[in-house]
Amino acid sequence: MQSVHDTRAFTTAGLNLIAQALSIYDRDLRLVVGNRPFKEMFDLPDELVQTGARFQDTIRYLATNGEYGQVHDIEAFVAIRVEQARAFEPHYMERTRANGRTISVEGSPLPQGGWVTVYTDITRAKQSEQLLRARSAELSDQLIAHAEELSATNRQLAATITALEETKRQLTEAEARTRLTTEMMPAHISHVDEDGIYTFSNRRLGTIMPGRPSEITGLHISDALGPTAYERIAPHLARAYEGSPSVFEFTDVESSRRIRAAFTPGATGGVYILSMDITQETQARVALQQTRRRALAAQMINGVAHDFSNLLTIILGMQSKLARMDLPEEAQGLISATTSAARRGGRLLNRIGDMTGHRTYRPRATDLHEVLRDLMTLATPALPQAMGLSLLDHTPDTTLMLDPGMLQDALLNLVLNARDACGTAGQITISAHAIDDIWIEISVSDTGPGFSPAAIKQGTDPFFTTKGGEGSGLGLPMVYDMVKLAGGDLRLSNTPTGAIIALRLPYRVAPPITGGLTLLVEDNDALRAATREILVQLDHSVIEATSVDEAVALAADLPEISLILSDIRLEGSATGLDLIERMQDSHIPMILMTSLPPQDPLHRAAALRVPVLQKPVSAADLLALLRPEAAQ
Repeated sequence: MQSVHDTRAFTTAGLNLIAQALSIYDRDLRLVVGNRPFKEMFDLPDELVQTGARFQDTIRYLATNGEYGQVHDIEAFVAIRVEQARAFEPHYMERTRANGRTISVEGSPLPQGGWVTVYTDITRAKQSEQLLRARSAELSDQLIAHAEELSATNRQLAATITALEETKRQLTEAEARTRLTTEMMPAHISHVDEDGIYTFSNRRLGTIMPGRPSEITGLHISDALGPTAYERIAPHLARAYEGSPSVFEFTDVESSRRIRAAFTPGATGGVYILSMDITQETQARVALQQTRRRALAAQMINGVAHDFSNLLTIILGMQSKLARMDLPEEAQGLISATTSAARRGGRLLNRIGDMTGHRTYRPRATDLHEVLRDLMTLATPALPQAMGLSLLDHTPDTTLMLDPGMLQDALLNLVLNARDACGTAGQITISAHAIDDIWIEISVSDTGPGFSPAAIKQGTDPFFTTKGGEGSGLGLPMVYDMVKLAGGDLRLSNTPTGAIIALRLPYRVAPPITGGLTLLVEDNDALRAATREILVQLDHSVIEATSVDEAVALAADLPEISLILSDIRLEGSATGLDLIERMQDSHIPMILMTSLPPQDPLHRAAALRVPVLQKPVSAADLLALLRPEAAQ
């Protein structure tokens, strides 16, 4: 099968054999094809017959060299010709060049924009016509010869037109294939010229960065992206114009998405831009990094904690003996204080163990409204009578994939911290809302004194506390740990009336499945049979596959599939994560199963994309995930 490069080479070679000069310009007035006679007829320099050469540069060159006779204002003449080209109409004309030769110019527009023009030297034909008119009676023999020559020229011209039509068809098909390929890519692909104007773009900008237009050809890049995003990418764009490619990541403030952008200098000018939404990849990376940090911290702390616990045990034993001895009353007070401090040290060790030990974020189908209402019920009795607690719940009425226990513990911790900051009176507000379909943001604000600069900078560091001897400095770090395990983020800041802590958790909608046709993907025969029986018990019809390729083919042929239940590790090298990628445009809810431990990178990456069930899977596990209200 010939490559696109070979096909283009053959086409160019064929066009160079045509006697007529030929040029094809696209809708952006840039040269697509120019054959050798085109260069030779107008004595053009090499840069004006290269692909991508600008139409206005060619007109300016020809006008400067006298091709159009005496032109007083060359730039005005170029502007008129460019304007005529943008509103291109089919035409045929004949004109005499400055060198005395006569040419015919025939132009035809292309369906996708642009045009093709054929230039024919008709000097000899014109001379023949003049000679025939002057000597028609005396030169009848020459008239017949010239008529035959003209007839042959017409036949040659007809063959040329046929070749041009075939070239036009091939170019149209090639452009359509290129456009289709770029539209199928899950990325924004574009090109901007030297002035920052988009000369090409697929229609993915609005998908990658919501809120932006999809049709941006002809727009300046700053107008398409907006001032804030343009300010972030401008230094990298400037370096690309200077010839240095770059790849970088930034957070789009308008859509709260994490974007990876690649800027590549173009061979013929301008810059090619590739942009991808890596929000989910970033969430998975953050969660994995937090797991690794916790594992490292556990290794470092566990040994020290063990030795420290032994020391506390010895201290408590000695204090117990001292308490039974006949010592002065003053000594009994010292013994009591020492015992109390040792026991507090023991409690602190337990909290350290909780933070660095085996805590796994286990998302399941959760009613966030109910979690927040229960939080209000739990927190209200712990507040002073003069302190108010209010809830502003603007989250969508849908079931989300969250760990309700860890989330409620974290929020209760924040409410109690806010209580301590306010003292005996004040107002605490819990606010929750969705940010597009990317994040769920839950904030706890208060009317206390606010955070100090040190607290904002170090508040999530273990053992940092503003409560003196009454605080352990582990409450907020444990909240931070939970948020990072989920792939989210936590921010501390001040408001005009106090402090606010905002949690952002990935927005994951639980699959609303109540029966229907389920595609079961499992390569182990025994496990597949057992899981099929569970699905049948839950009123699901089942169709089976053993590999990712087989599952994708079945999903394409059976649009009535309402759920995909797949193992993470499958036949061959593909995994359930590969199945997620290949099925992401189908919008079919998906659940993965695995026997991998929760801390395994595959398990963790999968849990940030879709619900994950730990094997062995029971009917109760599936029921709790698919219909949580029925499992209660």
